Amino acid sequence: MKLVTGGAFQGKLGWVKREYHLQEGWIDGETCKMEEIWNCGGIFRFHEYIKRALEMGMLIREEEGDEFVRKLYERNPRLVIVTNELGYGIVPVEPFDRLYRERTGRICTGLAALSKEVVRVVCGIGIKLKEAEEEEHD
Repeated sequence: MKLVTGGAFQGKLGWVKREYHLQEGWIDGETCKMEEIWNCGGIFRFHEYIKRALEMGMLIREEEGDEFVRKLYERNPRLVIVTNELGYGIVPVEPFDRLYRERTGRICTGLAALSKEVVRVVCGIGIKLKEAEEEEHD
């Protein structure tokens, strides 16, 4: 699994497609069917997927988010996730918006822990925060 994050309009998806040579198999978190996440090659606007899940009454409790992270890693370990960073700036006034920001951050933190690679993209430049260690061969 690989997680790519960064601010809005920073060139994350373009960077991922170039760097990982993954042109096909993408779903859009804002419009995809919820079950497509289990088999796709990559998801962009993952933060919108989480928002939709919350609006549907899913992932409300922290335990549900933890279970989702575990299940996603087990069922689709090669997934490339592209998501916006939501934790900067003013704390939202609306309770749903606070929950959305908090749940997205916690889910992405869980996925980052399991991911082989975590990258932050700024101005189209990928900065590797976590890189897969080379496997030793005997």
